[in-house]
This record gives sequence, structure tokens and C-alpha cells, in this order.
Amino acid sequence: MFSTGQIIFALLFAIAFVIVIIVSYKKDKKLHAKNYKGVTWVGLGFALFIAILLLLKYYLKN
Repeated sequence: MFSTGQIIFALLFAIAFVIVIIVSYKKDKKLHAKNYKGVTWVGLGFALFIAILLLLKYYLKN
């Protein structure tokens, strides 16, 4: 379905993309720590909310 050249290009592109993402993240790590304080609590609250909704759905179904 794909030629050998296309597969090689896709693999090299994926590897380069991941490397660029990692370098960008490391570059902005200090800025993210400063601007996104407390985001873990928001994520935990959102996960808890979803869990409560799922429990309610299961409880009301039975």
C-alpha cells in the first residue's frame, strides 16, 4: 500500500516531530510552571466529576 520511501519518510517525520516537541517543552518548562500553577487540581477535579457522573449513571441504571 505504501512505498518504502513513504514509510521511511513517515518514520523520520515522526521522530523529528517528537524531538521538536520535547525540545520545545523543555524550553518552556519554567514558563509553564509559573503560569499554570494549580492546573493539577483542576484536572483532578475534572476527573472526579467524570467519575461521579459515571457512578450516578451506573447507580441509576440498576
